[in-house]
Amino acid sequence: MTNAPDHPQVVYLEGDGIGPEVTPAAIEAIDAAVAGTYGGARGIEWQPAAAGKKAFQELGTPLPEATLEAIRATKVALKGPLETPVGGGIRSLNVALRQTLDLYACVRPVRYFPGVTAPVKAPQDLDVVIFRENTEDVYAGIEFEQGTPEAARVIAFLTGEMGATISPDSGIGIKPMSVHGSKRLVRKAIRYALDNGRDSVTLVHKGNIMKFTEGAFRRWGYEVAADEFSEQTVTEAELFHPDRPPELRGKAPPGTVVIKDRIADAMFQEVLLHPRNYGVLALSNLNGDYISDATAAQVGGLGIAPGGNIGDQYAVFEATHGTAPDIAGQGKANPGSLILSGAMLLRHLAWPEAAARLEQAMARVLQARRFTADLAAVAPGSELLTTAAFGHAVAAEAR
Repeated sequence: MTNAPDHPQVVYLEGDGIGPEVTPAAIEAIDAAVAGTYGGARGIEWQPAAAGKKAFQELGTPLPEATLEAIRATKVALKGPLETPVGGGIRSLNVALRQTLDLYACVRPVRYFPGVTAPVKAPQDLDVVIFRENTEDVYAGIEFEQGTPEAARVIAFLTGEMGATISPDSGIGIKPMSVHGSKRLVRKAIRYALDNGRDSVTLVHKGNIMKFTEGAFRRWGYEVAADEFSEQTVTEAELFHPDRPPELRGKAPPGTVVIKDRIADAMFQEVLLHPRNYGVLALSNLNGDYISDATAAQVGGLGIAPGGNIGDQYAVFEATHGTAPDIAGQGKANPGSLILSGAMLLRHLAWPEAAARLEQAMARVLQARRFTADLAAVAPGSELLTTAAFGHAVAAEAR
Protein backbone atom coordinates (compact mmCIF):
# COMPACT_ATOMS: atom_id res chain seq x y z
CA MET A 1 0.00 0.00 0.00
CA THR A 2 1.47 3.34 -1.00
CA ASN A 3 0.49 6.93 -0.29
CA ALA A 4 -1.45 6.08 2.85
CA PRO A 5 -3.08 9.15 4.41
CA ASP A 6 -1.60 10.52 7.62
CA HIS A 7 -4.58 9.26 9.61
CA PRO A 8 -5.82 6.13 7.83
CA GLN A 9 -8.75 4.10 9.03
CA VAL A 10 -7.83 0.51 9.88
CA VAL A 11 -10.38 -2.16 10.77
CA TYR A 12 -9.66 -4.40 13.72
CA LEU A 13 -11.30 -7.70 14.57
CA GLU A 14 -10.84 -8.28 18.29
CA GLY A 15 -11.07 -12.04 18.01
CA ASP A 16 -12.28 -14.86 20.24
CA GLY A 17 -10.75 -16.64 23.21
CA ILE A 18 -7.60 -14.67 24.05
CA GLY A 19 -8.44 -12.12 21.34
CA PRO A 20 -9.94 -9.53 23.75
CA GLU A 21 -6.63 -9.62 25.66
CA VAL A 22 -3.99 -9.67 22.91
CA THR A 23 -5.69 -7.23 20.52
CA PRO A 24 -5.86 -4.22 22.89
CA ALA A 25 -2.27 -4.90 23.97
CA ALA A 26 -1.13 -4.91 20.35
CA ILE A 27 -3.03 -1.75 19.44
CA GLU A 28 -1.53 0.04 22.44
CA ALA A 29 1.98 -0.87 21.31
CA ILE A 30 1.31 0.02 17.66
CA ASP A 31 -0.12 3.41 18.59
CA ALA A 32 2.86 4.10 20.86
CA ALA A 33 5.30 3.36 18.04
CA VAL A 34 3.42 5.64 15.64
CA ALA A 35 3.26 8.44 18.20
CA GLY A 36 6.93 8.02 19.11
CA THR A 37 7.93 8.17 15.45
CA TYR A 38 5.72 10.91 14.06
CA GLY A 39 4.39 12.79 17.08
CA GLY A 40 0.85 13.78 16.20
CA ALA A 41 1.52 14.09 12.49
CA ARG A 42 0.35 10.54 11.82
CA GLY A 43 -1.97 8.15 13.59
CA ILE A 44 -4.31 5.25 12.97
CA GLU A 45 -8.08 5.59 13.34
CA TRP A 46 -9.10 2.13 14.52
CA GLN A 47 -12.49 0.86 13.37
CA PRO A 48 -13.94 -2.15 15.25
CA ALA A 49 -15.76 -4.82 13.26
CA ALA A 50 -17.52 -8.01 14.30
CA ALA A 51 -16.43 -11.54 13.40
CA GLY A 52 -16.20 -14.95 14.99
CA LYS A 53 -18.11 -16.54 17.83
CA LYS A 54 -19.42 -13.31 19.30
CA ALA A 55 -20.68 -12.11 15.94
CA PHE A 56 -22.41 -15.45 15.41
CA GLN A 57 -24.14 -15.21 18.78
CA GLU A 58 -25.24 -11.61 18.31
CA LEU A 59 -25.81 -11.36 14.55
CA GLY A 60 -26.36 -14.96 13.46
CA THR A 61 -23.31 -15.05 11.20
CA PRO A 62 -19.61 -15.35 12.06
CA LEU A 63 -18.58 -13.17 9.13
CA PRO A 64 -21.06 -10.32 8.62
CA GLU A 65 -21.17 -8.64 5.25
CA ALA A 66 -20.71 -5.31 7.05
CA THR A 67 -17.32 -6.50 8.28
CA LEU A 68 -16.23 -7.47 4.78
CA GLU A 69 -17.42 -4.13 3.45
CA ALA A 70 -15.49 -2.31 6.17
CA ILE A 71 -12.27 -4.10 5.17
CA ARG A 72 -12.95 -3.41 1.50
CA ALA A 73 -13.38 0.27 2.36
CA THR A 74 -10.21 0.63 4.46
CA LYS A 75 -8.26 -2.03 2.53
CA VAL A 76 -6.37 -3.08 5.65
CA ALA A 77 -7.21 -4.81 8.92
CA LEU A 78 -5.68 -6.21 12.10
CA LYS A 79 -7.21 -9.51 13.20
CA GLY A 80 -7.10 -11.33 16.50
CA PRO A 81 -7.57 -15.12 16.54
CA LEU A 82 -11.05 -16.20 15.44
CA GLU A 83 -13.09 -19.27 16.29
CA THR A 84 -15.34 -20.83 13.69
CA PRO A 85 -18.62 -21.46 15.56
CA VAL A 86 -20.24 -24.87 15.27
CA GLY A 87 -23.24 -24.50 12.97
CA GLY A 88 -21.91 -21.33 11.43
CA GLY A 89 -22.16 -22.67 7.90
CA ILE A 90 -18.45 -21.96 7.33
CA ARG A 91 -15.83 -24.71 7.31
CA SER A 92 -13.11 -22.31 8.48
CA LEU A 93 -13.67 -18.66 9.22
CA ASN A 94 -10.04 -17.78 8.54
CA VAL A 95 -10.09 -19.58 5.19
CA ALA A 96 -13.40 -17.93 4.28
CA LEU A 97 -11.95 -14.48 4.99
CA ARG A 98 -8.90 -15.18 2.84
CA GLN A 99 -10.92 -16.57 -0.05
CA THR A 100 -13.64 -13.91 0.02
CA LEU A 101 -11.12 -11.06 -0.10
CA ASP A 102 -8.68 -13.01 -2.31
CA LEU A 103 -5.86 -12.66 0.21
CA TYR A 104 -3.78 -15.13 -1.75
CA ALA A 105 -0.40 -14.71 -0.03
CA CYS A 106 0.10 -15.64 3.59
CA VAL A 107 3.35 -13.88 4.47
CA ARG A 108 5.18 -14.91 7.64
CA PRO A 109 8.60 -13.50 8.55
CA VAL A 110 10.41 -15.76 11.01
CA ARG A 111 13.47 -14.56 12.91
CA TYR A 112 15.04 -14.87 16.32
CA PHE A 113 14.90 -12.29 19.13
CA PRO A 114 17.84 -12.42 21.57
CA GLY A 115 16.81 -13.35 25.08
CA VAL A 116 14.15 -15.85 24.01
CA THR A 117 14.80 -19.49 24.86
CA ALA A 118 14.74 -21.56 21.68
CA PRO A 119 15.04 -25.34 21.19
CA VAL A 120 17.89 -25.22 18.64
CA LYS A 121 21.56 -24.38 19.15
CA ALA A 122 21.74 -21.41 16.80
CA PRO A 123 18.25 -19.91 16.40
CA GLN A 124 19.80 -16.65 15.20
CA ASP A 125 20.80 -18.39 11.95
CA LEU A 126 17.18 -18.58 10.85
CA ASP A 127 15.87 -15.44 9.17
CA VAL A 128 13.35 -16.41 6.54
CA VAL A 129 10.18 -14.95 5.03
CA ILE A 130 7.55 -17.51 4.09
CA PHE A 131 5.12 -16.95 1.23
CA ARG A 132 2.33 -19.50 1.48
CA GLU A 133 -0.35 -19.74 -1.20
CA ASN A 134 -3.59 -19.04 0.62
CA THR A 135 -6.59 -19.98 -1.52
CA GLU A 136 -5.99 -23.33 -3.26
CA ASP A 137 -4.62 -26.80 -2.51
CA VAL A 138 -6.51 -28.86 0.07
CA TYR A 139 -7.69 -25.63 1.72
CA ALA A 140 -10.11 -25.19 -1.16
CA GLY A 141 -12.29 -27.42 1.03
CA ILE A 142 -13.47 -29.71 -1.75
CA GLU A 143 -14.03 -33.07 -0.11
CA PHE A 144 -16.68 -35.75 0.15
CA GLU A 145 -17.38 -37.79 3.26
CA GLN A 146 -16.89 -41.53 3.18
CA GLY A 147 -20.12 -43.42 2.61
CA THR A 148 -22.05 -40.56 1.04
CA PRO A 149 -23.62 -40.72 -2.43
CA GLU A 150 -21.35 -37.85 -3.48
CA ALA A 151 -18.20 -39.76 -2.49
CA ALA A 152 -19.50 -42.84 -4.28
CA ARG A 153 -20.10 -40.84 -7.48
CA VAL A 154 -16.60 -39.35 -7.43
CA ILE A 155 -15.03 -42.75 -6.75
CA ALA A 156 -17.08 -44.35 -9.52
CA PHE A 157 -15.94 -41.68 -11.97
CA LEU A 158 -12.29 -41.92 -11.00
CA THR A 159 -12.21 -45.70 -11.08
CA GLY A 160 -14.52 -46.24 -14.04
CA GLU A 161 -13.59 -43.35 -16.29
CA MET A 162 -10.04 -42.45 -15.24
CA GLY A 163 -8.61 -45.85 -14.34
CA ALA A 164 -7.75 -44.95 -10.74
CA THR A 165 -7.56 -47.54 -7.97
CA ILE A 166 -9.51 -46.31 -4.94
CA SER A 167 -11.01 -48.30 -2.08
CA PRO A 168 -14.79 -47.85 -2.16
CA ASP A 169 -14.85 -47.00 1.56
CA SER A 170 -12.68 -43.91 1.07
CA GLY A 171 -13.37 -40.28 1.79
CA ILE A 172 -12.32 -38.10 -1.14
CA GLY A 173 -10.54 -34.75 -1.19
CA ILE A 174 -9.65 -32.64 -4.23
CA LYS A 175 -6.35 -30.70 -4.43
CA PRO A 176 -6.62 -27.96 -7.06
CA MET A 177 -3.49 -25.96 -7.89
CA SER A 178 -3.70 -23.51 -10.76
CA VAL A 179 -1.22 -21.72 -13.01
CA HIS A 180 -2.76 -18.39 -12.00
CA GLY A 181 -2.74 -19.06 -8.26
CA SER A 182 0.76 -20.49 -8.19
CA LYS A 183 2.38 -17.87 -10.41
CA ARG A 184 0.97 -14.86 -8.60
CA LEU A 185 2.23 -16.25 -5.28
CA VAL A 186 5.74 -16.84 -6.63
CA ARG A 187 5.67 -13.45 -8.36
CA LYS A 188 4.94 -11.72 -5.04
CA ALA A 189 7.71 -13.70 -3.33
CA ILE A 190 10.29 -12.71 -5.96
CA ARG A 191 9.26 -9.07 -5.85
CA TYR A 192 9.59 -9.11 -2.08
CA ALA A 193 13.07 -10.63 -2.31
CA LEU A 194 14.19 -7.99 -4.81
CA ASP A 195 12.71 -5.11 -2.82
CA ASN A 196 14.10 -6.27 0.52
CA GLY A 197 17.58 -7.46 -0.34
CA ARG A 198 16.89 -11.20 0.07
CA ASP A 199 19.33 -13.32 -1.88
CA SER A 200 17.15 -16.30 -2.76
CA VAL A 201 13.64 -17.61 -3.33
CA THR A 202 13.18 -21.34 -2.78
CA LEU A 203 10.21 -23.16 -4.31
CA VAL A 204 9.16 -25.84 -1.82
CA HIS A 205 7.09 -28.71 -3.19
CA LYS A 206 6.38 -32.44 -3.19
CA GLY A 207 6.71 -32.71 -6.94
CA ASN A 208 8.53 -36.02 -6.82
CA ILE A 209 5.20 -37.64 -5.88
CA MET A 210 2.44 -35.24 -7.02
CA LYS A 211 3.82 -34.27 -10.39
CA PHE A 212 0.83 -32.38 -11.80
CA THR A 213 0.07 -30.26 -8.73
CA GLU A 214 3.17 -29.89 -6.56
CA GLY A 215 5.49 -30.54 -9.49
CA ALA A 216 3.58 -28.03 -11.57
CA PHE A 217 3.93 -25.45 -8.78
CA ARG A 218 7.71 -25.84 -9.09
CA ARG A 219 7.63 -25.58 -12.89
CA TRP A 220 5.34 -22.55 -12.90
CA GLY A 221 7.55 -20.84 -10.34
CA TYR A 222 10.61 -21.19 -12.54
CA GLU A 223 8.56 -19.92 -15.49
CA VAL A 224 7.66 -16.73 -13.59
CA ALA A 225 11.32 -16.10 -12.83
CA ALA A 226 12.39 -16.71 -16.44
CA ASP A 227 9.55 -14.84 -18.12
CA GLU A 228 9.19 -11.83 -15.82
CA PHE A 229 12.47 -11.45 -13.88
CA SER A 230 15.11 -12.79 -16.27
CA GLU A 231 17.45 -9.83 -15.71
CA GLN A 232 17.11 -9.97 -11.92
CA THR A 233 17.21 -13.69 -11.16
CA VAL A 234 19.43 -16.68 -11.79
CA THR A 235 18.67 -20.32 -11.09
CA GLU A 236 20.74 -22.44 -8.77
CA ALA A 237 21.28 -24.90 -11.63
CA GLU A 238 22.80 -22.11 -13.73
CA LEU A 239 25.17 -21.14 -10.92
CA PHE A 240 26.54 -24.66 -10.68
CA HIS A 241 26.51 -25.52 -14.39
CA PRO A 242 29.70 -27.35 -15.47
CA ASP A 243 30.33 -24.74 -18.19
CA ARG A 244 30.45 -21.92 -15.67
CA PRO A 245 34.02 -20.78 -14.90
CA PRO A 246 35.26 -22.42 -11.69
CA GLU A 247 35.93 -19.08 -10.01
CA LEU A 248 32.29 -18.05 -10.57
CA ARG A 249 30.66 -21.39 -9.81
CA GLY A 250 28.03 -21.02 -7.10
CA LYS A 251 28.37 -17.23 -7.00
CA ALA A 252 25.37 -15.14 -8.02
CA PRO A 253 25.89 -11.86 -9.85
CA PRO A 254 25.51 -8.88 -7.47
CA GLY A 255 21.93 -7.75 -7.00
CA THR A 256 20.35 -10.92 -8.38
CA VAL A 257 18.05 -13.35 -6.59
CA VAL A 258 18.79 -17.06 -6.83
CA ILE A 259 15.78 -19.23 -7.67
CA LYS A 260 16.00 -22.79 -6.38
CA ASP A 261 13.73 -25.57 -5.24
CA ARG A 262 13.60 -28.18 -2.51
CA ILE A 263 11.42 -31.23 -1.82
CA ALA A 264 9.10 -30.40 1.08
CA ASP A 265 10.22 -33.11 3.50
CA ALA A 266 13.89 -32.30 2.84
CA MET A 267 13.13 -28.64 3.52
CA PHE A 268 12.28 -29.44 7.13
CA GLN A 269 15.82 -30.78 7.51
CA GLU A 270 17.31 -27.85 5.64
CA VAL A 271 15.81 -25.17 7.92
CA LEU A 272 17.34 -27.00 10.87
CA LEU A 273 20.76 -27.82 9.42
CA HIS A 274 21.39 -25.01 6.94
CA PRO A 275 18.99 -22.13 7.75
CA ARG A 276 21.36 -19.45 6.45
CA ASN A 277 20.94 -20.80 2.92
CA TYR A 278 17.35 -19.59 2.70
CA GLY A 279 15.95 -16.07 2.47
CA VAL A 280 12.43 -16.45 1.06
CA LEU A 281 10.38 -19.64 0.78
CA ALA A 282 7.45 -19.93 -1.66
CA LEU A 283 5.12 -22.82 -0.91
CA SER A 284 1.73 -24.26 -1.72
CA ASN A 285 -0.93 -23.97 0.96
CA LEU A 286 -0.52 -27.10 3.07
CA ASN A 287 3.28 -27.17 2.86
CA GLY A 288 3.34 -23.53 3.87
CA ASP A 289 1.14 -24.22 6.86
CA TYR A 290 3.51 -26.90 8.11
CA ILE A 291 6.77 -25.07 7.53
CA SER A 292 5.64 -21.76 9.02
CA ASP A 293 4.77 -23.38 12.34
CA ALA A 294 7.92 -25.49 12.31
CA THR A 295 10.22 -22.53 11.70
CA ALA A 296 8.38 -20.47 14.33
CA ALA A 297 9.14 -23.22 16.83
CA GLN A 298 12.85 -22.90 16.05
CA VAL A 299 12.93 -19.31 17.30
CA GLY A 300 10.67 -19.66 20.34
CA GLY A 301 7.12 -20.38 19.20
CA LEU A 302 4.00 -18.95 17.62
CA GLY A 303 3.70 -16.32 20.34
CA ILE A 304 6.31 -14.20 18.56
CA ALA A 305 5.49 -15.20 14.97
CA PRO A 306 3.76 -12.50 12.89
CA GLY A 307 1.68 -12.97 9.77
CA GLY A 308 -0.20 -11.15 7.08
CA ASN A 309 -2.74 -12.30 4.50
CA ILE A 310 -2.12 -10.09 1.51
CA GLY A 311 -3.79 -9.78 -1.88
CA ASP A 312 -3.60 -7.23 -4.64
CA GLN A 313 -6.29 -5.03 -3.07
CA TYR A 314 -6.62 -5.90 0.61
CA ALA A 315 -4.44 -7.02 3.50
CA VAL A 316 -5.34 -8.54 6.87
CA PHE A 317 -2.58 -8.87 9.46
CA GLU A 318 -3.17 -11.49 12.11
CA ALA A 319 -1.94 -13.44 15.08
CA THR A 320 -0.64 -16.75 13.75
CA HIS A 321 -1.79 -18.70 16.80
CA GLY A 322 -5.29 -19.84 17.72
CA THR A 323 -7.87 -18.65 20.24
CA ALA A 324 -6.37 -20.68 23.15
CA PRO A 325 -9.65 -20.89 25.10
CA ASP A 326 -7.93 -22.82 27.91
CA ILE A 327 -6.07 -19.68 29.00
CA ALA A 328 -8.57 -17.02 27.91
CA GLY A 329 -9.21 -14.35 30.52
CA GLN A 330 -6.21 -15.33 32.63
CA GLY A 331 -3.68 -12.76 31.40
CA LYS A 332 -1.33 -15.50 30.19
CA ALA A 333 -1.53 -15.00 26.44
CA ASN A 334 1.39 -13.59 24.48
CA PRO A 335 0.43 -10.56 22.36
CA GLY A 336 3.82 -10.61 20.62
CA SER A 337 2.55 -12.26 17.46
CA LEU A 338 -0.08 -9.57 16.94
CA ILE A 339 2.34 -6.78 17.90
CA LEU A 340 4.80 -7.93 15.25
CA SER A 341 1.94 -8.35 12.78
CA GLY A 342 1.23 -4.71 13.58
CA ALA A 343 4.75 -3.88 12.44
CA MET A 344 3.96 -5.61 9.15
CA LEU A 345 0.79 -3.51 8.94
CA LEU A 346 2.83 -0.33 9.46
CA ARG A 347 5.16 -1.29 6.63
CA HIS A 348 2.13 -1.98 4.46
CA LEU A 349 1.04 1.60 5.18
CA ALA A 350 4.52 2.71 4.02
CA TRP A 351 5.48 3.76 7.55
CA PRO A 352 8.73 1.78 7.85
CA GLU A 353 10.18 4.01 10.55
CA ALA A 354 7.29 3.26 12.90
CA ALA A 355 7.49 -0.44 12.04
CA ALA A 356 11.18 -0.56 12.92
CA ARG A 357 10.55 1.34 16.14
CA LEU A 358 7.88 -1.14 17.18
CA GLU A 359 10.07 -4.16 16.42
CA GLN A 360 13.01 -2.64 18.28
CA ALA A 361 10.82 -1.89 21.29
CA MET A 362 9.63 -5.47 21.47
CA ALA A 363 13.18 -6.72 20.97
CA ARG A 364 14.33 -4.73 24.00
CA VAL A 365 11.56 -6.15 26.17
CA LEU A 366 12.43 -9.69 25.10
CA GLN A 367 16.17 -9.18 25.51
CA ALA A 368 15.48 -8.05 29.08
CA ARG A 369 13.80 -11.45 29.53
CA ARG A 370 10.44 -9.95 30.34
CA PHE A 371 8.08 -12.66 29.13
CA THR A 372 4.49 -13.82 29.13
CA ALA A 373 3.75 -17.29 30.49
CA ASP A 374 4.59 -19.22 27.31
CA LEU A 375 8.15 -17.94 27.11
CA ALA A 376 8.70 -17.64 30.86
CA ALA A 377 7.88 -21.33 31.34
CA VAL A 378 11.13 -22.32 29.61
CA ALA A 379 13.24 -19.40 30.86
CA PRO A 380 14.11 -19.75 34.57
CA GLY A 381 14.82 -16.42 36.21
CA SER A 382 12.87 -14.37 33.69
CA GLU A 383 10.29 -11.77 34.69
CA LEU A 384 6.72 -12.98 34.24
CA LEU A 385 4.37 -10.43 32.68
CA THR A 386 0.65 -10.56 32.08
CA THR A 387 -0.71 -9.99 28.59
CA ALA A 388 -1.59 -6.38 29.36
CA ALA A 389 1.73 -5.75 31.13
CA PHE A 390 3.67 -7.03 28.12
CA GLY A 391 1.73 -4.66 25.88
CA HIS A 392 2.43 -1.78 28.33
CA ALA A 393 6.14 -2.67 28.37
CA VAL A 394 6.47 -2.64 24.57
CA ALA A 395 4.46 0.58 24.36
CA ALA A 396 6.69 2.23 26.96
CA GLU A 397 9.79 1.27 24.96
CA ALA A 398 8.23 2.52 21.74
CA ARG A 399 7.21 5.97 22.91
